[in-house]
Amino acid sequence: MSLIVAARFQTFDEASVAARMLAAEGYTEDDIHTFYVSPAGEHGRYPLGGDRLADPDARGGHFGAVAGASLLGFLFAMLGGLIAARLSASVLITIAAAGVGAYVGALAGALWVIGRKKRAVRTAPGEPVQTHPPVRQAGVLLALHVEAGREPQARQILRQAGGTDIERASGRWQDGKWQDFDPLTPPRPVEARTSLN
Repeated sequence: MSLIVAARFQTFDEASVAARMLAAEGYTEDDIHTFYVSPAGEHGRYPLGGDRLADPDARGGHFGAVAGASLLGFLFAMLGGLIAARLSASVLITIAAAGVGAYVGALAGALWVIGRKKRAVRTAPGEPVQTHPPVRQAGVLLALHVEAGREPQARQILRQAGGTDIERASGRWQDGKWQDFDPLTPPRPVEARTSLN
């Protein structure tokens, strides 16, 4: 595994300025890899798009829909049917009202199950609720293959060139590229974030 230091830039032009500064310090083209990181959810890992097969926050939603359709849906269907019958509506309208009631019950049940984890998270007053790991921000990423002794110098150069969200990683560096880069892996920042972008 190789030591890799990376920084995010707003444009490829800014990253190329940083690459020239690194080249002036003795880094070669094979040590520098510049590429664009898409926003979370847009990495296209599946044929229909997206990063994951299913949204982790939607876990159990299908059970809630079934339970909602069974329990709440039955109650709403009965209520909708009774209201339509009281208004002396036709049989078709009564059936439609019962169907709408079942649909509303299924929707309410699914939403109740999906939101259950978020309701269970409790924090001290004033603390932000952290339910997800940090996400790598979109932008141009300049990854640099460095030796352990040169890491502080590399970070300083990247910072001077305007790089933000500087991180370090261990990865497979081959043919001048970070071969095993995974945009879904949370970054390991080496310093406080310098930009909110």
